[in-house]
Amino acid sequence: MHPDEQIRVIERLMKHLDDGTNVDAGGQVRNPVSCYICPDIAQQEWLAFFQDYPQVLGLSADLPTPGAFFTSADLGRPILCTRDASGAFHAFLNVCRHRGTIVESERRGEKKQFNCPFHAWAYNLKGELVAVPKEDHFGPVDKSCHGLVVLPAVERYGLLWVNANPDGAMNIDELLGDLAPELDAWQLDRYVRQDSVTYHHAMNWKLAIDTFGETYHFNTLHRDSLAMDFYGNVQLYDRYERNHRMALCLKNIDTLRGTPRETWDVRQGALPVYYLFPNVQLITGMGGPTLVRVYPDAANPHQSHSQIDFYLEPQIQQALLDPEMAERYGDVTQRMQGFAEIIRDEDYVAAALAHEGARSGAQEYITFGRNEPALHHYHNTYREALGMPPLEVISN
Repeated sequence: MHPDEQIRVIERLMKHLDDGTNVDAGGQVRNPVSCYICPDIAQQEWLAFFQDYPQVLGLSADLPTPGAFFTSADLGRPILCTRDASGAFHAFLNVCRHRGTIVESERRGEKKQFNCPFHAWAYNLKGELVAVPKEDHFGPVDKSCHGLVVLPAVERYGLLWVNANPDGAMNIDELLGDLAPELDAWQLDRYVRQDSVTYHHAMNWKLAIDTFGETYHFNTLHRDSLAMDFYGNVQLYDRYERNHRMALCLKNIDTLRGTPRETWDVRQGALPVYYLFPNVQLITGMGGPTLVRVYPDAANPHQSHSQIDFYLEPQIQQALLDPEMAERYGDVTQRMQGFAEIIRDEDYVAAALAHEGARSGAQEYITFGRNEPALHHYHNTYREALGMPPLEVISN
């Protein structure tokens, strides 16, 4: 984030605190409960957002060295991501071109080539077929036509983008708009991977996303956790095409009052949280970023899961290897893990209860308040992408 923008964010949050105000969406809106439970809408979302749309599958740190790889099934297709000997990023359908067997079953690791477990057809880091055992018995194979199916893949701004459609587009800068230079400024490619957790939940994937859309609930739901460190119902909000940035207000912001503005680091007084359409929250804390990705269970509106990955500043990761320094920096990793557990045990529990409420038939609509602009934006962007009208405004 540019230094001038960091100053603007801190000053605006201070003004909200001083004036007793918050962001204002300009009105309330009604969101149909059907968007969370309708199988037809779920099918449309799965096809439009997850089967043919650039998806963030990790940070550059997930492929730290040439030869590194990871696999993913989050998009409903087996995907293999690699970094080749020259450092280039690739993604493929993780399917052998001989009999269709999954080639690589490990979650992540480092290899020079991948051997199918069925007949040992071998593929290199570029997805090229490089060996067919007993080819003189099997018959000739045109290796140039039998490499792994290539998926569109781009490493941009320290993020690994993949489209699950082999013929899909990868117009990342167009999708990010003015957010691109800000993501670039964070230098996300400098971080190192620390850990990850996966949570499965009995609720619509958008309800999980909704929990990241406001701080109105902090003083109630998180009164014994996040509310100890954050001012509830105070935030800053900025939209960038289908994406946005929320700045959550840390109580530590008060320590910046009276200090030179040019020394401010926005993370000392705020927690910037970026939403990348359709399903990603990128949280940029002091110790390193956290990446939250939420996925439907294919076209099932009642099930979803979250993949949460933690990354560290390189110097912190190095310090953790030193027994004398590990105690000093150990609380960074504990805070990251603790944050994920709050999401699981508080946010997602409440969201799952909301899903039960949605299925009960108690009401046709739910209401998003003036102080919840991210929720307006989430759902209007989903609706726009599916060719649906915007949400109904019920008050100004």
